[in-house]
Order: sequence, then structure tokens, then C-alpha cells
Amino acid sequence: MAAPAAGHENTVNKKLTAAFCTYNRAARLPGLIAALRAQDCPIPFDILVVDNNSNDDTPEIIGQLSQQDGVPLHYAREPTQGIPYARNRALEECLALGSEYMLFMDDDELPGEGLLAAAFDALEREGAECAGGRVEIVFAPGQRPPWLEDELLGFLAEIDHGTEPFWIEDRSTPLWTANIAYRMEIFARHPDLRFDPRYNRLGHAVGGGSDAIMFRAMVDRTIRIRYRPDMVVEHYVDDWRLKRRYFLKLHFIAGRKHGQFQTGDYARTLYGVPPFMISQAIGHWFKTATMLLGRRPGVLRQAMNGTHAMGMIWGRILRHRGQAETA
Repeated sequence: MAAPAAGHENTVNKKLTAAFCTYNRAARLPGLIAALRAQDCPIPFDILVVDNNSNDDTPEIIGQLSQQDGVPLHYAREPTQGIPYARNRALEECLALGSEYMLFMDDDELPGEGLLAAAFDALEREGAECAGGRVEIVFAPGQRPPWLEDELLGFLAEIDHGTEPFWIEDRSTPLWTANIAYRMEIFARHPDLRFDPRYNRLGHAVGGGSDAIMFRAMVDRTIRIRYRPDMVVEHYVDDWRLKRRYFLKLHFIAGRKHGQFQTGDYARTLYGVPPFMISQAIGHWFKTATMLLGRRPGVLRQAMNGTHAMGMIWGRILRHRGQAETA
């Protein structure tokens, strides 16, 4: 992608907002906000917390932290449950705050040294409209199960596209809201560019995918996207995600949403399901059984393909039902 550097623009009165959405993680908030306040940034910055209906001590903790000296802390409560609604609320709050730049991260992370400075450099000096970096998974001693191979860490939001920065031109090197920054002007210019609520995830449930859909929409619109390896966050994984069933359920839900919302029309279907999807599912599960009986490595990854294929079938059935009800 030919994206010339923007040069050293006038940064007077410009501001960056570091934002994250949270749900029932009050105990993590003091450490996260302290780490954000300790960041260096070439321009003034503030912190935005969007509370998605937490029923713990989140409002009280944020109220106490907002009274402390240091970087300003803003709080918004999003009443509609679901991460896409919370993320969209964060976008609207940042626009209302008049922030030129916004950095998204998650409430189960900590920022690496120089995160905000690297994000600002990508957006201001290099002229990126969107920039993201590495997400490093941090396990407590003894927390990582032996079956959790490195190739599966991407499904826990790990990102590592190498040690050199580059322009992202296609979908092969995705960036997630675990570590991403935007020029807010793109959301003012594209009022329809928002996180898709069809790809919802409630609270700490499995699923989601609205950030993946946002990334694809930006690639399709040829928005200038920069990968910066010096943008780093540490991601601390909850124990409930370190189960095989989490990976299987995650892929079933992803397949269901893909089949329901992203597939087109087919000439031959059974309850909305084209025959080739059924053949694919059977093939995946036959291969899974063969690998399991032969005690071959990679069984979980192959089973994830099988649950994704089954999710696709269920998504097509739901799509068919919806079309029938509409008719």
C-alpha cells in the first residue's frame, strides 16, 4: 500500500484517548489504569472506561481512581449488553471528547512500555489511519496446559506479525481491538463504520468477532493500516478459556455467524444448507476420528475445523428460518 508519511504536523491541541471496555473486572482496574497513567505520550492523553453493565464494584473503583492525580479518567456506562455496543459507545465518547486519536485495549491486559508513543508515531508521523501491534499472552506459573500448542495462541488473541513494521494491504495479517489505534477522523468520515452488533458477545461469554468484521471493513475501504511491532500489550488469560471445550465452542459460534451472516444464496439446499457443507463437516469429523485413533498430533485443531463446519450448517439453518419467517 502506497501510504506516504504524513510528516511532522502541528500537534498543538491534539489529544489521544486510551480506551477500554470492561465487565466485572473491578479488581484489575487499579493496576491497568496506573499502568496507562505511567505511559509517556508526545501529546496530552486521557483514559476512557466504558462499563458494560458490570454488577461488581467497577463504578465505585473508577470513581475513586478518577479523584487521583494524574492523567484524566473518564467513565461511561453502556446499558445495552454486548461488546459491540460497548465498543461503539467508546467511539462516540471519543468523538465527543474531541480526541484526534484513540487507542483500544482490553481490560484483561497491561500496556507495554512505549505503547502510546508508538501508536502516536504511526498515526501522526507515518500517516496511518489505523495501527496495531503485538499481543503477548502471559501465563501464570503452571497455568498453561500441556496440550495448548503455540499455533492455538492466536485464538486467545495473540498477535505477532514479526519484528518489522509494514503496511497491511489484505486480510492475511489481522489486528484486533486488544491492541489497536485509530485516527478518529475515519469514524466521522464514515458514520456507518461501526462494530457490527450481529457479532455480539455478552459479558465473559464465548464468541464475538465484531473486531474481525471491523478489520475487514477497513481493509475493504482501503483505510491505511500499519503494523507496529513496538506497540505491545500483555494479555492475561482467564482459566476458563484454557479448556479444550472453549476452543471448540469458539469455532462453532464463529462458524454459525459466518453461515448465518456472510454466506450467499445457493441453487441446491436442504433447509438452507448446501450439500457441500454437509460433506465438508463429515470429512472434518472423519479426519478428526482418524487422527484421534492414531494418536496423531493436532487433533484439537482438526476438531475445531469440525465444529466450525457444524456451526456453518446451523447458521445456514437459522438463516433459512429467518428468511421463511420474513416471507
